[in-house]
Amino acid sequence: MSLLGQRQPRTYEPFRGDHPIVVEGLRTQFGSNVVHEDLSLTVNRGEIIGVVGGSGTGKSVLMRAIIGLQPAAAGRIEVLGRSLTDADPDAYLDVRSHWGVLFQGGALFSTLTVGENVEIPLKQFYPDIEPSLRCDIARYKVLLSGLPEDAVSKFPAQLSGGMKKRAGLARALALDPELLFLDEPTAGLDPIGAAKFDRLTRELQQTLGLTVFLITHDLDTLYEICDRVAVIADKRIIAVGTIPQLLETRHPWIEEYFNGPRGRAARDSRDRVLAGAKPVDNRAPRGA
Repeated sequence: MSLLGQRQPRTYEPFRGDHPIVVEGLRTQFGSNVVHEDLSLTVNRGEIIGVVGGSGTGKSVLMRAIIGLQPAAAGRIEVLGRSLTDADPDAYLDVRSHWGVLFQGGALFSTLTVGENVEIPLKQFYPDIEPSLRCDIARYKVLLSGLPEDAVSKFPAQLSGGMKKRAGLARALALDPELLFLDEPTAGLDPIGAAKFDRLTRELQQTLGLTVFLITHDLDTLYEICDRVAVIADKRIIAVGTIPQLLETRHPWIEEYFNGPRGRAARDSRDRVLAGAKPVDNRAPRGA
């Protein structure tokens, strides 16, 4: 049975444990190039965890390993209480139906409308759903992601960068996931659009009870919505915690990242918000 085959998942009880993602001793590699070595990470249920690291440290590779798109050369990966390291296709499919993924750029199919893009996971995992109901679910998810209703019938080429991100988010939410994976969700957005996406992420996390695994370079995002931050360096997770806890580690990369000019600007903006003053958005412009 193909991992992408059309088969309705078995009845699956919501995850009741404390740690929906557990990674232990992970090694990933491409040929002789080792990306991660002995990497371990435990994610708490109901949190937004940000994942940061320098370019080339394998942030996206880690996410792809967790969701089964990148084979692990060694180690153990457990998602929603199920081991995925040696899972058979049926077991993988059962767990896969309980997470949603927003890839960089939205990863929409250009020949399908927004609504049709959102319907893809519904068709894959629940092929017996009536077309009218599937259409209604897709429309609801589009609205939930903050898009206007007329976006349902538009093609990706007709959308702005921010709207494409929201359309991708609507598709990630199609199956009412327990886990939401976001890969650089604010990259390419202008400061106002990025701030709105951050607020939407937090609102969805609180309303739907999601656990969010968020890869980002955006310091404002880390300060605004992340409960904890995991730092990748030297092929592993070197620290996990709140930003104040990370700074206590005195690791050179962490200090440079959070105490540099952009880090100080993000922290100052956050402090102004906490003090009740009008925030100043210090994000560098990132295009349309």
